[in-house]
This record gives sequence, C-alpha cells and structure tokens, in this order.
Amino acid sequence: MTLFPRLTAFTAAILIAAAPLATQAGDGHDHGEAPATPTGPALPRFAATSDTFELVGVLDGHDLTLWLDRAADNSPVTDATLQLMVGGVKVEVEQHEPGEFEAALAEEPEEGELAIVALVVADQQREQLTAELDIHHEEHAEESASGVSWGTYGAWGAGGLVLLALLGWAMRRARVAPRHS
Repeated sequence: MTLFPRLTAFTAAILIAAAPLATQAGDGHDHGEAPATPTGPALPRFAATSDTFELVGVLDGHDLTLWLDRAADNSPVTDATLQLMVGGVKVEVEQHEPGEFEAALAEEPEEGELAIVALVVADQQREQLTAELDIHHEEHAEESASGVSWGTYGAWGAGGLVLLALLGWAMRRARVAPRHS
C-alpha cells in the first residue's frame, strides 16, 4: 500500500470519528426564539401563595419589586392594597400598575434569610401571605459571552492537539515505511 491511500484512509477515519462532536446542538437549540442569555447571578426572590393570591418579590439592592396575581388564572390583582413586613420591619409599598408594587428598604439586607409577611386586601378579601427571602451570593464559573465555559474550549483544544499528534504520527510512520517499487 502506498503513502497516500494509507494517509487518506487514516484521515477519513479520524474525520468520521470526530463528526458527531462537531454536530451536537447546544443548549436551547429548538429553532424557536433564542432564550435570554444570563448576564450575572440571579437576584434574590421569594414567592408567597394562597388559594386566592400569588405574590412574587425580587430584591435588587434595597429596592423590592412585587407582583400580585390571582392564583386561579395568574391575572394581576387590580384593586388591591398591600402591607408588607420584611424581617420584622414595616415597609411602605407603592402601587405602580395593577398588580405591580414597589418598596424601598431602608438599607440593603445582609446575607441570610428574611421573613416576609404581606397583608393583601382586595375585593373585600383579606389574606396574609408569608415567605422567606434567601439572600446569598453565588459563585459562578467564568463563562464567555456566548455562555460556553472555558472548560468546553479547553476540551476542544485538547481534542485538536490529539488529532494533530495522530496525524503527525501517521505521516512520520508513512515516511519511515519501506518503499516498494
């Protein structure tokens, strides 16, 4: 067998073996709308539910945004008042839109769990909702802007080096092999 058929067969075998790695779809590959790319750690949040209401809150520094919906159909509660206690401290709540409220805490809370107690008054109904707001700082692995971790790039780089080494070995072996005329 001459040099070129061996090299061609070896190269074809490597390409066939590596083809499945190159064709794997990434996370969220569904041909639909592209999912939002996370830009940092998620903000602390809580959810308090009852048979009638659902209250969700998101803390950003010392600002707390709240959404109040009906549990039955997830529609915003339009005519509601909301009284709020965060960690045992009464916090003033201001409605901005139907079902959307904002509150400003006196200072940014420290890490730990805070008890949330909300009194909802709507349509002659009064309900108390309770939840825990867990505040902690998560450490995330470094990721590139595309959301691919550096470990993935390292694995592809190592695979490429192995491929180059095998190709070099095959070429050297082909040069050393005795030539028959």
